[in-house]
Amino acid sequence: MNVSKLRRQIAYEAACLMYHRQESEYYRAKQKAARRLCRGWVKPADLPSNAEIRDEIQTLARMYEGDRRAENLCQMRLEALRMMRCLHRFRPRLIGSVLTGHVRQGSDIDLHLFADSTEAVTHVLDELGVVYDVERKRVTKQGEERTYTHVHVRDRFPFELTLYPSSKAHYVFKSSITGKAIERASIPQLEHLLAVEYPQLELEAAVAEAADRVDRFQVYEALLLPLEYVKEDLRYHPEGDALYHSLQVFDLARDELPYDEEFLLAALLHDVGKAIDRQNHVAAGLEALGDFITPRTAWLIEHHMLGHQAVAGTLGARARRRLQQSEHYEDLLVLWECDRNGRQTGVAVPDLDEALDILRDLARTFG
Repeated sequence: MNVSKLRRQIAYEAACLMYHRQESEYYRAKQKAARRLCRGWVKPADLPSNAEIRDEIQTLARMYEGDRRAENLCQMRLEALRMMRCLHRFRPRLIGSVLTGHVRQGSDIDLHLFADSTEAVTHVLDELGVVYDVERKRVTKQGEERTYTHVHVRDRFPFELTLYPSSKAHYVFKSSITGKAIERASIPQLEHLLAVEYPQLELEAAVAEAADRVDRFQVYEALLLPLEYVKEDLRYHPEGDALYHSLQVFDLARDELPYDEEFLLAALLHDVGKAIDRQNHVAAGLEALGDFITPRTAWLIEHHMLGHQAVAGTLGARARRRLQQSEHYEDLLVLWECDRNGRQTGVAVPDLDEALDILRDLARTFG
């Protein structure tokens, strides 16, 4: 095979692995791609560079995501600026795909922060009310082991904050793609980039709008967490608490309609009102969810108890006909089945964070 053709094929195969999140590192992606294509040893000279793979990833992103990719890039840069202003005392620097424009489905907003304690950063995040996890990762490079601290923020777009000592603020980091000094932007530099790239944008108004925008997944979490303390009648719910039941129903719903965010939300949220008003949990839940769910999700939650009656044959003929006239009736029956079967003891379910992350990924992927 022609070397240049082989190199392009390996680059494309590696890009597919990375775009679809089957691999996260360039080196592993190109090695796996080479093994798939050549079924044997490949000369290092035949392997594509990281930059070639990145270009192929961008081709895939343009093909799969279209105009939505450009809109997401603008919104991610605004969210980056908002977060950087909140963390200004740590001299934040934007790096990675959001700065260079090479975003794709599921991209993080990557920031470097310079602080001498992790707690100083997490204290600010706690004040902001954001959801985050701290990860300490050991990496061995050139025989030297280092530990990196990453703070993963779950927000409208995911953030990865990498913490360095204050003394590293002026250190020149190298890019794994180009081998040159990494591109990075301070707050003023990002403001200038936004003014140049989006001249029609009213920057301060757009940042204020981003700050005021409520992350609906945090609303879902706030409504779901109290369900852990809602103990069900063991005659009908031997599984115990309402949160465990909701996670079972969600997991069963994923087996039925794994890419239907509206349906999966109905499965996860159908009982949130039980922590508000046990006597009228459907109406209480819908009032609390308000505009944070779509009309279809709301309809499924509103009628899920009637779905039980319809299957049991205890629903009046007129009410049954009204249900059957809805375009969502078949989905309601599927939700009923998941609700009925989600009452097992001792079964494994995703935890709440994992369930919400699944839904976030669907929202980012399918808009």
